[in-house]
Amino acid sequence: MSQRSGFDAQIADAVPGRLMECHECGFRHTVPVLPDGTAARCVRCGATLHRFRASSLDHAFAWTCAGLVLLLMANFLPFISLEISGRVQTASLVTGIFALYHQGLWELAAVVALTMLVAPALRLGTLFLVLGGLRLKRPPRWLPRLYRWADLLGPWAMVEVYMLGVFVAYVKLTDLATVVVGPGLYSVGGLMLAIIAAGTALDTETVWGEFERRGLVPAPPPIDPCRPTCLCHDCGLVSNLPPGGHGDCPRCGAALHVRRPDSLNRTWALVVTAIILYIPANLFPVMTVISLGTGTPDTIMSGVIELADAGMWPLAALVFFASITVPVLKLSGLIYLLVTTQRGKTGQLHNRTVIYRIVEAVGRWSMIDIFMISILVALVQLGALATIEPGIGAVSFAAVVIITMIAAMTFDPRLMWDAAGENP
Repeated sequence: MSQRSGFDAQIADAVPGRLMECHECGFRHTVPVLPDGTAARCVRCGATLHRFRASSLDHAFAWTCAGLVLLLMANFLPFISLEISGRVQTASLVTGIFALYHQGLWELAAVVALTMLVAPALRLGTLFLVLGGLRLKRPPRWLPRLYRWADLLGPWAMVEVYMLGVFVAYVKLTDLATVVVGPGLYSVGGLMLAIIAAGTALDTETVWGEFERRGLVPAPPPIDPCRPTCLCHDCGLVSNLPPGGHGDCPRCGAALHVRRPDSLNRTWALVVTAIILYIPANLFPVMTVISLGTGTPDTIMSGVIELADAGMWPLAALVFFASITVPVLKLSGLIYLLVTTQRGKTGQLHNRTVIYRIVEAVGRWSMIDIFMISILVALVQLGALATIEPGIGAVSFAAVVIITMIAAMTFDPRLMWDAAGENP
């Protein structure tokens, strides 16, 4: 074991420490107090159980404060402008949301508002209250409950995906007109870095350990080895399952479940729904470019072809991968995991766990097209000269992205190891 290295949690079995369960394979470890800068990883599937940095809460608080300042700057400073034939169209961070709403696609406006503004603002705000509250002499008792909400908001704050959508829109617009980047856009770039840095600095077990130390949550009761144990999906505590198999976590109060309730059936339902919606998402136009009274509808694939024809092969490949390849691979991966789990397959368990890890991580990047459309619709509103209107295909595609993200969350990868007989 060394600084900044992984810690083989299996070595800790003879060392006094806390019982932890891998959230991806269900293997249990006894993890001791970690030295600063080290991490405990599951010896069976490689998932990170706990990463300890002595100054992580201070660093996360500093990045959260910076993120809140940058979020305010991004909303009030000039964002991006388009100049064509003497006409200037300026967009702010919220212009695209209002443009989508006024075009009648309120569903798409709601998705963009949630993932670009609401979720990042709420996550930064809740983290600011939690981490700032922990710095007080007498922290408020409601901090643990607030942190649970901040943790849930993490996957839905998609500022980094939005920035990639801005880049794609910028490349498309440079052929049409002169694009002027304002300080608001640079603020969004800084906001992206702040959110990533704050998330990287935070470790769930470290935060809950601090709650325990400050007396905000009760200390975990001792484990009775003669009774079954259960992992809390909210705070990560392993405790004895209450009699009858139902109860609340003794640390955070969340409902306890040995495995995510009805995981396979719910995931199948979401996957089938996403497959059905993926058909109109590719057949119907995601936007229509109207120039001098003539409209040209664009599907996702035609947009990729347009970029390739313009010689922008790297960007075309990026959009094709994020908008075409990723949804297909994600749906295929989920189907493969569901089928092999239901059939009780015993082989390739580690590889299947890695597939799940990838599926869970990459799904949000398919939102590039949706964010790009929101920017184009906000900027290209020049009357008879040039106008871009969103299409119904974009609504279907956004629904596919959201549903597949939820499907990955509802699938419990520990069921793969259970079905193979690896977890007693």
